[in-house]
Amino acid sequence: MLLEKIISISGKPGLYKLVSQLKNGFIIEDVTTKKKVSIGNSSQVSLLDNIAMFTFDKEVPLFEVFENIAKNHDYKEALSHKSSEDELKEFMGASLPNYDTERVYNSDIKKLAQWYNILHKAGYITPESFVKAEPETVDGEATEEVSIEKESPKKAPKAEKPAAPKVKASTGAKAATKSTHRKMG
Repeated sequence: MLLEKIISISGKPGLYKLVSQLKNGFIIEDVTTKKKVSIGNSSQVSLLDNIAMFTFDKEVPLFEVFENIAKNHDYKEALSHKSSEDELKEFMGASLPNYDTERVYNSDIKKLAQWYNILHKAGYITPESFVKAEPETVDGEATEEVSIEKESPKKAPKAEKPAAPKVKASTGAKAATKSTHRKMG
């Protein structure tokens, strides 16, 4: 998917593509101007791939909402984020019919329209943009069974780990403390 490395930075207008990671920050590229800059680790960065919108029964990933907008507008520009509140609500209702009107604010709808149009202008909104990678096949058959088998052994040791500290509480507690420090440091 072309949209996986697109980010929003708190306090900076527009959207950016994550180009690479540095020791103490990131190199980013403005999706519209293609200008590259570096930002520090202290910047509040949100990966669009991790953002979802509320409906009354679940959360819908932002890219699914973008895909709905694209299909509704024949992969063309959508309405402006500066449109009236009524027009924005109508736009949202068409893009995500079951959206939670209590938790999705007008400002969220404006940002959605603005981000969609930025991505469209930058050439990221195409039918190919939303195609996810196909599962690999072996001799014409999907390899889902293989990945499921691989996941099973990983889950078994996790279930066994809580039993180990019960036998040797002091050793287990020390090991847990050490492993926690390794992960964080």
